[in-house]
Amino acid sequence: MNFRNRSKEDLGIDLTPLVDVVFMLLIFFMVTSTFDRTSNLKIELPTTNVNATAPIKDKLELLIDGQGRYYVNGREVLNNQPETLFQAMTQALNEMPEVPALVISADANATHQSVVTAMEIAGRLGLTNFSIATSQSARKTPAQ
Repeated sequence: MNFRNRSKEDLGIDLTPLVDVVFMLLIFFMVTSTFDRTSNLKIELPTTNVNATAPIKDKLELLIDGQGRYYVNGREVLNNQPETLFQAMTQALNEMPEVPALVISADANATHQSVVTAMEIAGRLGLTNFSIATSQSARKTPAQ
């Protein structure tokens, strides 16, 4: 019997095709994925040149007068501090059976900061469906 020493071949697994496939899958998912940029507050800004929309049922009304005083559902808030407004809006929400839409009506002379504060409080309370009320201006006819 002739026993020869067989030379042992170095058996290895080539990972190049595997790396190529994984890399192609990575590129595929990066290209086909969508990047969703949503904000916490969805604001419906009304336009003033369109006819008035149908009234909203079950709404929480927040009025801001020219001096920056807040009124929640017609009741005046004690002061214009954000925490006081937060408590007043929380109390009004607890009296409602479901989460209503918020309608912010600000006087033309109200400061921008008071409106921003109201929107910030609405965001903290989880109110994502709100609009800012405006009055419809009279349309001017072009001069002939």
